[in-house]
Parts: sequence; structure tokens; C-alpha cells
Amino acid sequence: MNELSPIERRALRAAAHHLNPTVAIADKGLTPNVFKEIDLSLKSHELIKVKLHGIEREDRSALLEAICTELDCAPVQSIGNILILWRPKPEGEEATSKPRRRKAAAPKTKKQAAAALEKKARKK
Repeated sequence: MNELSPIERRALRAAAHHLNPTVAIADKGLTPNVFKEIDLSLKSHELIKVKLHGIEREDRSALLEAICTELDCAPVQSIGNILILWRPKPEGEEATSKPRRRKAAAPKTKKQAAAALEKKARKK
């Protein structure tokens, strides 16, 4: 299980504030499929929220501990029935996922189209 400094934890809590839960855990608890989904979410997002449905307050900390030890992630925060988990992406994956360039939007009006052509003419 990864340990976070208070400064790192604060930054991750702020980053996770707007996130929606990606995985939900219900009556069946931690099944292999739930571990698989949490692992996939951590691989693709690094920082995720997990929603707990129908799990008693006493069992939540044990559940968080089991998830973190099994998947080697760090607990960022546990509020009510929401768990926030973080695990850094592997070194090789960061280099392979390059952000794609966005295509320029097509002009919407005749005036915008004329301005775009004029701009191209000035560049040449």
C-alpha cells in the first residue's frame, strides 16, 4: 500500500472533488470482478471514486484496507459511503499515451469562412 504525504493527499482530494464514482460495491462485497474493475479504473484514471451500497459503517475501513493491499493503491479519503483511491500509472504507460491534437472546427458562418481564408492567405 502506498503512503501519501498530507500535501499530496490534499491535492488529490481537491482533484477528486468533481469526479463521479467509477465503481460501485454492493451486497456481494469484494468479488474478483470488483477487484478487476477497480484495477482497470486505476490503470486508466489513476484517481477514482468507489461508491459503497448497503455496507455497514464498521465494515468500510476493512474494505478499504483490503482494496488497498490487494491492488497496491493509496487511500486518499473515505467519507460516508465514498472511497477515493489513487495509484500512479506505470512508467511505460505515460510515454505511450500522447494527447491527440484537436482538429480545427469548421467555420459556421460565411463571415467566419471568409476570415479563415483571409488568415490562410496572410500566412503564405
